[in-house]
Amino acid sequence: MTAPQLLGPSTVRELARRYDVRPTKRWGQNFVVDANTVRRIVKLAGVDSDSVVLEVGPGLGSLTLGLLEVGAEVLAVEIDPVLSRALGSTIFRQAPDQAKHLYVINSDAMELTLASLDAEQIPGALVANLPYNVAVPVLLHLLAEFESLGNGLVMVQWEVAERLAAPPGSRTYGVPSVKAAWYAEVTQQGRVPRSVFWPVPNVDSGLVSFRRRPPPRTSASRADVFACVDAAFAQRRKSLRSALADWAGSKDAADAALVAAGIDPALRGERLDIEQFAAIAEQRQAART
Repeated sequence: MTAPQLLGPSTVRELARRYDVRPTKRWGQNFVVDANTVRRIVKLAGVDSDSVVLEVGPGLGSLTLGLLEVGAEVLAVEIDPVLSRALGSTIFRQAPDQAKHLYVINSDAMELTLASLDAEQIPGALVANLPYNVAVPVLLHLLAEFESLGNGLVMVQWEVAERLAAPPGSRTYGVPSVKAAWYAEVTQQGRVPRSVFWPVPNVDSGLVSFRRRPPPRTSASRADVFACVDAAFAQRRKSLRSALADWAGSKDAADAALVAAGIDPALRGERLDIEQFAAIAEQRQAART
């Protein structure tokens, strides 16, 4: 079996010319041109020939080829219709023996649902170079929609990587940190220099891995908990008593929910973890019933 030929700078540019691809900021198109970076991502993701991998934004196929190289089944979701049509041809040319393990969907990842896939396509891992401008909503949508995603690794803008993996109390802790923690344990896996992309972006990227874990044990719904999180960070300089007043109905109601959850109402949201937010939402729900 012939090993896949990963893409280098000259091949990426040649493919872009062939398909008249002009990378756009709208879809966050920056293509990886370094094979070592691709192999690093695949290794850190921990996928192998037993893996069914969801890849979002495969672009010209750099990471796709790396995933096929280790024998993974790849479900590639590409929003750009030109790139979506071209991907199969590129993979057949660069990895003819592995092309049968690729399935391409021309779709917005935010519209991808479990119901739209066949049973044999249900992914167990997510490995993707996510567009900078939609990385957080895409990741949260996929974690919510596909409970089958037990682990994964995504490449995002460095500042986003910091926020996703930030612990309570840290400078970068915020809404993405808390909501991602509902689904999984999130860990930073290092920086990726901008020089490995074409076109070269204005910022470095970061790698973030996740491993699914059960959500907090609570009678409150995820929507209720997330609404509490949004309210707490909408006015992050304020105490929770003040920041949650509108969400709870009044300052007194917010104070009561916080005290019942065992949380000091004078704290700010940046000090709380996902379990504590879930406890607040549960207490507020209980007060309303």
